[in-house]
Amino acid sequence: MTKLEAIIQPTKFEMVKEALIALGVEGMTVSEVRGHGRQKGHTEAYRGNEYKVDLLPKIKVELVLDDKLVNEAVDTIIKTASTGKIGDGKIFLYKVDEAIRIRSQERGVSAL
Repeated sequence: MTKLEAIIQPTKFEMVKEALIALGVEGMTVSEVRGHGRQKGHTEAYRGNEYKVDLLPKIKVELVLDDKLVNEAVDTIIKTASTGKIGDGKIFLYKVDEAIRIRSQERGVSAL
């Protein structure tokens, strides 16, 4: 099993979610987060004053997947979240040793 974390633009979330559901992803955890990458934010003007916005709003989507679905899920996220501009986000993959469904004590992929 693999845990996939994707940090994406908020405007792309609904498209990514629908594409993952169509792929067969059954569960996900979604958080509203703030952060920055290499661009370190940007400067905005408000009522004539400039100020730095260094933590930009993003959406973090977390999935734990059967290893068979990982490449397709990554490709789906890249295809639906990409604008080709700075700030599109990142995808991180982690190996998961075990998953346990609390209600039924199922383990492994069947617990997903």
